[in-house]
Amino acid sequence: MNPAPAKAALPAAVIADVDTGMDDALALVFLARDPRIDLLAVTCVAGNTAVDQVVRNTLDVLHAAGAGGIPVARGAERPLINDPRDAHAFHGANGLGGLDLPRSPHSPGALAAVELMHRTIEDSPVPVTLLALGPLTNVAVFLRAYPATARKLERIVFMGGSAGIGNATSHAEFNAWQDPEALAIVIHSGVPTVMYGLDVFIQATLEPAQYLPLVRADDDGARLVGDILTVGGLRGGGADPQPVTIGDAGAACLIAVPQTVELLRYPVRVELSGHSRGQTLVDRRLQPGESEHHGEAGPVPVIEVALGLDHRLMTETFLNTVLPGPSPR
Repeated sequence: MNPAPAKAALPAAVIADVDTGMDDALALVFLARDPRIDLLAVTCVAGNTAVDQVVRNTLDVLHAAGAGGIPVARGAERPLINDPRDAHAFHGANGLGGLDLPRSPHSPGALAAVELMHRTIEDSPVPVTLLALGPLTNVAVFLRAYPATARKLERIVFMGGSAGIGNATSHAEFNAWQDPEALAIVIHSGVPTVMYGLDVFIQATLEPAQYLPLVRADDDGARLVGDILTVGGLRGGGADPQPVTIGDAGAACLIAVPQTVELLRYPVRVELSGHSRGQTLVDRRLQPGESEHHGEAGPVPVIEVALGLDHRLMTETFLNTVLPGPSPR
């Protein structure tokens, strides 16, 4: 008797929460085009730029990717406690490195971001992965407002934090530094959580020979990817483009192809005060120390942390998806 054919895996149902700067845009093109992902909705949060600009960028990027019909919602315009602090020094005044995209004919929906999350998760026939690529403000408010719905999530994957150095400060990554209280709420929520931090973010790089041909692509989405990567590759001021990271898009790749990263479980906490505010402390010790022996450590959530990267698989996964036409599987 011949064995029954294996059932094809269903695509992962995903809500993306973004602060659309350049690398969020790369992630959105990837998410919209990968058949292993069913992008249900996109919610917007202030971060790389102001939330209204994030909404505009998100609509325009989805339109370029051929996915303008995906629901988009406006979310938080500031962190829970901090004053908002943009990343214009890195992403430019419009968040997209000064690139002028054709305007999308679509508009954001009437629902606020948290309400769109709630309704989308409740309506989905399968558990949803919440992919957070900006500050965690929207996600934290959702977790507090709808805890029963949050328990239906497959998991939360967030781009943020670091087990090593920071980028916003010497010790804190931008998304964690922007709203550390929100990140703490996420980590302590009890929802299965994956941290895709700077440790792997900076490793997922493309060479100029890989991304420059995209600038001449006939496809709008692929050309946008090429333009964004070229802006990033020329950021150092030299005449020749340099290798550049795909940034947030790596966190999207791990949902489509989990083998792109190595996930290990570690206790993680977020510093909420002082000079180290926004730092994520990943406890990689092999055994407890004196603090634990003296009962001073307190409970620390254990989450999955991406520390290793399969560079070839990551870059192939990204390029094979954003290029026009069916991606090889």
